[in-house]
Amino acid sequence: MKEVALVILAYLIGSIPTSVWISRSMFRIDIRDYGSGNAGATNTFRVLGSKWGSVVMLIDLVKGLIAVKLAFILPFYAENDFARTNFQIGLGLAAVLGHIFPIWADFRGGKGVATLLGLVMGISPISALSCVAVFLLVLYLTRFVSLSSILASMAFPIFILVIYNVHNPTYRIFAIAVALLVILTHQKNISRLLTGSESKAPILRYRDRRKGRDLD
Repeated sequence: MKEVALVILAYLIGSIPTSVWISRSMFRIDIRDYGSGNAGATNTFRVLGSKWGSVVMLIDLVKGLIAVKLAFILPFYAENDFARTNFQIGLGLAAVLGHIFPIWADFRGGKGVATLLGLVMGISPISALSCVAVFLLVLYLTRFVSLSSILASMAFPIFILVIYNVHNPTYRIFAIAVALLVILTHQKNISRLLTGSESKAPILRYRDRRKGRDLD
């Protein structure tokens, strides 16, 4: 019964619609009426700029991190590493579900990438930092937040299964599922990337403009 209560709490934490609340309170708009119509960090970068996009990404990440840490409330999971990891995956997924279908915002949320990262960071910080490195590298090279998210998620099971060789079978399955989930939820972004219509994040623009002048 306590586990169920914590899972519900994790869902409610994940349901906090960061971008929706920020766009309404700071800009008097609903972020979902602009750009891609998504309530995640990528669309916030696109519509509100890098400052607020970064704020949304950070808060959404913390939602996943807090959710998995709820496992330590129960003594059994605090003392049992294997059981705790499995329970934390459940808690984290509940938070991701809340982010995608937030009860506080008409069940129209984001894609859950930042919250997924917070989940991984709470369970396996080294793996999370490795994925962050992939994300930042791709973002620096391309300025596509969506492409950075997709490639970082695809790198995650490689880190878990091959490089760090995590033995927990549930976590191994989870890593593969994460990559598939991110690819599935980014189908429209993938289509726009292939057609060249995907918007770039408003960061490093001065670098690109300088390169353009140099080419001229």
